[in-house]
Amino acid sequence: MIENAKCIIDARNIVKIYQNGSEKLKVLDDVSMQILEGDFIVILGPSGSGKSTLMNLLGCLDLPTSGQYYLDGLDVLKAKDNQLAEIRNQKIGFVFQKFNLLPRLTAIQNVMLPLLYRGAKEEEAKESAKEKLKLLGLGERLNHRPNELSGGQQQRVAIARAIVGNPHLVLADEPTGNLDSKSSKDAMEIFKELNRQGNTIVIITHDIEVAEQVKKVIYIRDGRIYDKN
Repeated sequence: MIENAKCIIDARNIVKIYQNGSEKLKVLDDVSMQILEGDFIVILGPSGSGKSTLMNLLGCLDLPTSGQYYLDGLDVLKAKDNQLAEIRNQKIGFVFQKFNLLPRLTAIQNVMLPLLYRGAKEEEAKESAKEKLKLLGLGERLNHRPNELSGGQQQRVAIARAIVGNPHLVLADEPTGNLDSKSSKDAMEIFKELNRQGNTIVIITHDIEVAEQVKKVIYIRDGRIYDKN
């Protein structure tokens, strides 16, 4: 954590209810948390605990039913759709369990995408993507497509894509879930190094071994935060 760090995530009394016909399903129930700039946090919970729903809300992919959510000082619930799209593109880097790489694009093309969506020039985007991929040990795999890469290498491409725009916040949903033990360890070392460089990292997982590698864990069960350390 950075000394005198500002609050990046300020969630207060968040409730998320899904309507299923005449039934209401409360997935998140009175969730509150603060995450500061430079934090490296794991949100740990079993399947069905609401942790992926929480990630979607923290990443502005969905909105809560009630409560308050401030991201880097912005009142998310009052933001317009175009503001939320801009936040997702410029302030948040997403890493997903299934990588979500476009199969027809090469590694470097996949990593360039967020910058191109911002309106960056192609050559600038290409140089930035190459720099991040080299940083993650994929300098020899720039022109390989996802099906030509191992699971661990695909995850590295996904991480490079998440950080290529230097976002305030990196959100990772089960980033080791599809990896073998060595690749999982390598991915965690990458996240640790990114955090040492000042990135704010939030990992959502059910894996206790992942949680044991960070200083702060937020536990979620049945849609409620039930313990913090």
